Amino acid sequence: MQEHLVPSLDMDLRLAARREEARGIVSFELVHPQGRVLPPFEAGAHILVQAAPGIARAYSLCNDPSERHRYVIGVLRAPDSRGGSAGLHDALHAGMVVRTSGPRNAFALAPAACRSILLGGGIGITPLLAMAAHLAATQADFVLHYCTRDAGRTAFAGHIAQAPYARQVRWHRDDGPHAQRFDAAQALGRPTPGTHVYVCGPAGFMAHAMSTAAGLGWPASQLHSEYFTPPEPPAGAPAADAVFDLVLASSGRRIAVGAGQSAAQALQEAGVPLVMSCEQGICGTCVTTVLQGTPDHRDHYLTDEDRQRNDCFMPCRSRACSAELVIDL
Repeated sequence: MQEHLVPSLDMDLRLAARREEARGIVSFELVHPQGRVLPPFEAGAHILVQAAPGIARAYSLCNDPSERHRYVIGVLRAPDSRGGSAGLHDALHAGMVVRTSGPRNAFALAPAACRSILLGGGIGITPLLAMAAHLAATQADFVLHYCTRDAGRTAFAGHIAQAPYARQVRWHRDDGPHAQRFDAAQALGRPTPGTHVYVCGPAGFMAHAMSTAAGLGWPASQLHSEYFTPPEPPAGAPAADAVFDLVLASSGRRIAVGAGQSAAQALQEAGVPLVMSCEQGICGTCVTTVLQGTPDHRDHYLTDEDRQRNDCFMPCRSRACSAELVIDL
């Protein structure tokens, strides 16, 4: 497995500022405590942030990737928060030191794209802001559609209005005039070679955008998405939760994973330490090296290239196509 796949909380950053960006949304600006430059990141990247002891969550970097002095994330306080977003909203104040990982990107811009269509819903605007900044700086052809319920929930509105790419943004608010309502088919249009689509936002928004794109004939290779919550499985999709074994390479110990049990649950019940965060297959915290066997990937974090190597899997969601997986634990 490639070392960069395993995110670790190995940086202590100082919270330079927190800002109320919209109703329920706060941005956090993180800098090096000694003012040093930070590891570079590409548009679409995210970092893991420790929200509380034992709780880490992934958040997209939304500032300009050319900036080396800070990371900026936007955090929506989820109504059903299990300690992640609520922990950050309630506990983090300017001057505090925050434990984070370095940047990792599973939502990168296609380097050969001749045009980009960015579709952001709600807090899903965060990775697209970094994309827009990069595309504008490189004078690329792109358009950004930003969809929100109302002005009070439209985060970073002032920042976008002053950005170099402001004229390339299309605003869509549910409570606005009918003429500006979001029309996915109109925003996407018919597929053209070299044009790539990037979608991020609530599950319903993403499902609508992606299904519309598929209906218009957009090839999967030109569609890119990043989930904040895992999408619902297709109606009628088989569970296919066959029993399999995990074999720990360090000891040869064999642990059975039952049909109604995740690999992560089986490991924890067997007393095997495993660091987890979202438990939904979207943050990458629990990525584990696979030495033998074929994983059944059910996460929404690994890239297609990661999956094709079959050298890692995410035990919080994924299972096995083979009778056993030998893992590096």
